[in-house]
Amino acid sequence: MSHYPHARYLGQPDFVHGSTERLGVLLVNLGTPDAPTASAIRRFLAEFLWDPRVIETPRWLWWLALHGFILRVRPGRSAHAYQQIWTDQGSPLLLHSRDLAAGLQNRLVQRLRETTMVTLGMTYGSPSIADAMEQLRGAGVRRLIVLPLYPQYSATTTASVFDRVTSILQQWRWLPELRFIGSYHDDPAYIDAIANSILDHWQKHGREHLLFSFHGAPRKYLLAGDPYHCQCLKTARLVTEHMGLQPEEWTVSFQSRLGRGEWLRPYTDETLLQFARQGHKRVSVVCPGFATDNLETLEENAIRNRAAFLAAGGESFDYIPALNASAEHVTVLTEIVAQHAQGWPEATGVKSIDANVQARAMQAGAVR
Repeated sequence: MSHYPHARYLGQPDFVHGSTERLGVLLVNLGTPDAPTASAIRRFLAEFLWDPRVIETPRWLWWLALHGFILRVRPGRSAHAYQQIWTDQGSPLLLHSRDLAAGLQNRLVQRLRETTMVTLGMTYGSPSIADAMEQLRGAGVRRLIVLPLYPQYSATTTASVFDRVTSILQQWRWLPELRFIGSYHDDPAYIDAIANSILDHWQKHGREHLLFSFHGAPRKYLLAGDPYHCQCLKTARLVTEHMGLQPEEWTVSFQSRLGRGEWLRPYTDETLLQFARQGHKRVSVVCPGFATDNLETLEENAIRNRAAFLAAGGESFDYIPALNASAEHVTVLTEIVAQHAQGWPEATGVKSIDANVQARAMQAGAVR
């Protein structure tokens, strides 16, 4: 009798003699409902909001709140918001994530070896991390890099990916070598890409006060030791230093609160209203914490916060899109993966894409 609890070990071995060994890259984003309907959103939120990494309230108390109120009320409200940003092809987050994974696959095959394989998984919803890892397992991946698409580390996001990946690996007989990318909030290529996206937008639409809007988190998580807040501030500082902006030309805020507790401040919606009333009539909003556009960037900022800002007296509100599946974003992730693959056969002889990126990395390391 097998000592392993999963019957698939009997029919699908983790090793086939003579098979080609591969380097696998698991790209992970948060996830999205399957459709902009109340029922689909309810299923998505039930999985997302039950994650103890996301909500650290005692389980019994949170279960009552989640099933007694939130899942009864919020899906209907969220359906209208999702419908405003949904495309004919589906969720923007899923579409951009798929295109990004495909672009990374093509670039890594050129940069490393043809045996490199990229799969996409979502922490919540479909395609799941489990399905993505099963593809890697079936392809004979013996070295695995996990890249959560969260530039700034948080236990609410990055750690949830780690939990799922390691839980799945507990079911494998032969574990691959594993490297997990915790954050890339100060990676030189990432900082360059964010700065360039802002400058490109300003060249087309005009220069305005720059508001960095990061996803919020309960303040108690910061006090408990989560580095997310500090990494957000560092990202904004490095981007503005790269652009040569003065302190009065930019602001950092946090969006997307849930519940009545205190979250990271200042809040994006309140900051925008304050801008409109106190003189910052023209604003550009960028969200460097989001790798791809989604509900929070497109509906909350580009639609809802924009309307509130203009109604309060603002004159111009420009949302700067996320990096999405742009060629520059693919280059950023390629560079990050190549750095973390060092020492493995696939990275033998690999040099940096951009010598300037290496120079800036060394300089940043000296400053830190």
